[in-house]
Amino acid sequence: MSSADDVSLFPAEGWHCRHLYYRFNRRALRDLAPGELVAGREQFLAVLAPDGPHAPARLQPSIVAGHKADFSLMLLDPDPLKLDGLHQRLLASPLGPALETTYSYVSMTEVSEYVPTVEQYGARLVEEGEDPNGAAYQAKLKAYTSREEMMRRQRLTPDLPPWPNTCFYPMNKKRKVGENWFTLPFAERNKLMAEHGRSGMKFGGRVTQLITVSVGLDDWEWGVTLWARKPEFLKEIVYTMRFDEASARYAEFGPFYTSFVTTAEKILEHCQVGG
Repeated sequence: MSSADDVSLFPAEGWHCRHLYYRFNRRALRDLAPGELVAGREQFLAVLAPDGPHAPARLQPSIVAGHKADFSLMLLDPDPLKLDGLHQRLLASPLGPALETTYSYVSMTEVSEYVPTVEQYGARLVEEGEDPNGAAYQAKLKAYTSREEMMRRQRLTPDLPPWPNTCFYPMNKKRKVGENWFTLPFAERNKLMAEHGRSGMKFGGRVTQLITVSVGLDDWEWGVTLWARKPEFLKEIVYTMRFDEASARYAEFGPFYTSFVTTAEKILEHCQVGG
């Protein structure tokens, strides 16, 4: 089933996002007949083909480190049933009886309220001491204007980087007495997030991120997906940014899932599923 004709399921802007984590049940794999295993492998590859007829706009498989799962899928599309349909086709395949879903996360892409408009960025430059009539101010404002549209597009309909190391975790902002993020004035929250953003920009070219919103959709409020050129960069950026007040004082974190971007074929090979 597809919701292609039911645009009420499509976001007004942006895409639906799924993070799905699976484990192969080894006993169930051994119980599959040879023909079932061959057919299961073929259907597994067909379902996860990025150019397949039912493929979502973005599909990124990865091999998961540790015991939490064997492999994961990150999926994005304006049609939520296309994402969940891919999951159901995996479960309905001959390999389905040997697949266990160990974790999933439901979210949507968004442009954060803390991403400044061109006007807000200009006002921030003035607050930081720039002369609005000066050449430096004009150059910075022009550069930001040229980047703004691209930045918003990348947040709403992102291209997933091919970098090999990735990490996902959910997070909340605290509501504790004396540490309630949602009772802070917007100007204070905006200042703290700007500091947080500057910490992240130090990792440009080494780490990139996508933050998706899950308020009202899942158990946490946001999902954070990081990609890095080297695995140690994941550790370094999370460690560095946890010293920012927005994180150190107001953030709560869920489980971390670290994985390595790959192909469906390499998942089967790595997990020793037939072949």
